[in-house]
Amino acid sequence: MWNMLRLGLVFIAPPFMKKWLLRWFYGAKIGKKAEVGWFSAVSGRQIELGDHSSIRPLTLIHVLGDVQIGSYSEISSFVLVYGSASLRVGKGCYIGPQSLINVDEDVEIGDESALGPRSMVFTHASFFPYTEGYWVRRAGVRLGRRVWCAAGVFLHPGIEIGDHSFVNSRAVVSAAIPEGSVVEGNPARVTYPLERTLRKPTPGYVDQAMRRVLHDFAEVGLRRELGVPSEVIVEEGDGLRFRWRGAPYRVVLIPALGELAPLASAEGGEKRIYLVNRPGWVPPGHEMSFDLSTMRTKYLSDRVHTALRLFMLRYYGIRFTEEA
Repeated sequence: MWNMLRLGLVFIAPPFMKKWLLRWFYGAKIGKKAEVGWFSAVSGRQIELGDHSSIRPLTLIHVLGDVQIGSYSEISSFVLVYGSASLRVGKGCYIGPQSLINVDEDVEIGDESALGPRSMVFTHASFFPYTEGYWVRRAGVRLGRRVWCAAGVFLHPGIEIGDHSFVNSRAVVSAAIPEGSVVEGNPARVTYPLERTLRKPTPGYVDQAMRRVLHDFAEVGLRRELGVPSEVIVEEGDGLRFRWRGAPYRVVLIPALGELAPLASAEGGEKRIYLVNRPGWVPPGHEMSFDLSTMRTKYLSDRVHTALRLFMLRYYGIRFTEEA
């Protein structure tokens, strides 16, 4: 009764109170800037939420074992996690909306791995009576490091997926997957090595990739999501100029290759955001930047900087951690 009462109190509490209640009720260890959204709750024997981790609104994690959510990991809305064992999610992970994870045996998700929307993970399988000869299986599930399960994947009890693997949408995984594989189908089968799909990330390739990111950010991040009028966005070689809420902005790519044209001083209160792909290049003054050699940036309150950071993460899987 007490367990359900404290779970309910955390569930209905406003977000600013949830972390305090988790510490009080469960002795939870909660990192800096971790978030638990509206009408979400976590319960477990021991709870640990890493720095910048987030549990989005309308998600319920209710287990009898331990709950560990690594730094920079996100559990989306409408996720249900339940069971008598433990959930361990590594750093930089993602669990998509409407996913269901049964943890009657331990579930472990390695660093930088993801479950797409509406994925399901089960650690037990039974319904018909075991005493009548029907089979029962209970076993944990483990995803290695950098495993991407796309939307609607189903993982059977006892599954282990090796590092650096991709499981295509709606695959039903009923056997172990070796490291470095692309798998799809029902039942899922290895189709080819993941390395076949990869490009060599030379400095020039990264330059071109970031130019595409900027082009798409202008259309999707600025025009659609922030509502910046299209007529005031001007692409200038390796950058963008625009105004948002009356403030002038410029986003500038500092490429790895080629000579840099001299940058004029910012005038009229212009705010600049630099995408730096040139090791050792330091933005002038205290202007905002993303360092592509260290994959670090400052987590700022500036709305455009935040929109660009989240756009790169959401659409291109480019993840920046916070500067120390």
